[in-house]
Formats: sequence, C-alpha cells, structure tokens
Amino acid sequence: MKFFIDTANLEEIDEARSLGMLDGVTTNPSLISKESVSNQRDVHKHYISICKRLKNDENVSIEVISTSYHDMVKEGEELALLHPKIVVKIPITKNGIRAIKHFYNKKIKTNCTLIFSMGQALLAAKAGASYISPFLGRLDDVSYNGLNLIQNIKNVYDTYHFKTKILAASIRNPLHITECSKIGIHAVTSPINVIRSLLNHPLTDIGLNKFIKDFQNKIN
Repeated sequence: MKFFIDTANLEEIDEARSLGMLDGVTTNPSLISKESVSNQRDVHKHYISICKRLKNDENVSIEVISTSYHDMVKEGEELALLHPKIVVKIPITKNGIRAIKHFYNKKIKTNCTLIFSMGQALLAAKAGASYISPFLGRLDDVSYNGLNLIQNIKNVYDTYHFKTKILAASIRNPLHITECSKIGIHAVTSPINVIRSLLNHPLTDIGLNKFIKDFQNKIN
C-alpha cells in the first residue's frame, strides 16, 4: 500500500521523503492557504515546487476551486499544464463528474474527492476517475463506519474490474492506516503526524530503555 502525504508544506514532504514514506502528495485549498502564498502566481510556483520533490511514478493531487463545468475544465487543464506529475482533483458533483469524463477523454489524470457513499464511488469510476478519495475520518465523525465503506468500494471495484484506484483520505489515526492496508487498497493519504504515530508503541520504548540500561550497567 502506498503512503501519500496530505499537505502542501514542503518541509513535511521532505520529512516524509527522509523516512522513506513518500509515494505521492495530496493537497486541497485549505492546505495551500496555510502556506506563504498571496496570489495565483505564487500558488502555481508552490505547486511546481512540490512536483520537483517527486520521483518516478509519484504524483500530487491538486484541487480545482471552480464549481461550474466550464470553469472546472479550464482550471483543470491549466493545472495539468503546470507539470506532468499533477493529478487534477475534482469534487463529486454533477459538474465534477462531467469534468472527470472530459479529462478522461483528454488523458488527464483525476482524483475524485469528497466521496462519502458507494453511489458516489460508482459514478466516479464510471466517469473514468484515475483515483477516488473516500473521506474515512469524516464518516467516523458522524457515526458511520468509514472502513466499511472502503471495504465495500474495494469489493465492487474488484467485481467490475474498475481501474480507478482507491486513495483513502481524512486519515485520523494509525488504526485507519493499518486497517486500510488489510483491505488492500492502493493508498492512503495522511498528515505526517499520523505517519509518525505508526512508530509508537510503549513496549518498544520499554524494551529500548532496558537494552540501553543493561549495556551501560555492564560496560560502565
């Protein structure tokens, strides 16, 4: 399973690279607004800076802010021209589905975002989305089992041989990551702090401290 980092922060991307945990990046308008950008030119330069940190088949999903079909198409085509590693991120709306079909015909990769139901996942796959982003944590927030949705989407996609890849989003804790790996989806996209939390276990800390203490007592 691939690990994407959900961020627009260059330092966090570099940290993920140093850990060997960078298979791609996802962004959204909220994340880019946290960075030092003040105009559209700065935003585009920042996106290119992210792309330059990616290797081989890694990519970055960048979301359109337009909501009408024609504006989505125009903005998405502009984003795709910025760098070949850019995947155009489109919300699951009527205009969004139309735009995804347009981009599919143009051979522009897309990530259909804000997926919360099986029906939405079906529409995105039928339209030709390269990826979908089901929002796991936000479903849990409203007392719906997000992992069940991920499993159901995986089952249906496998049954009908859809090529759309599942990129689980809104990852809130390490259990989300490990459970997604059991389901066998393509990737999760997670904040760097949740990736770090996979390292933590109290028995690891206890064991390491004991090893060091035993060595120091013997050697000293």
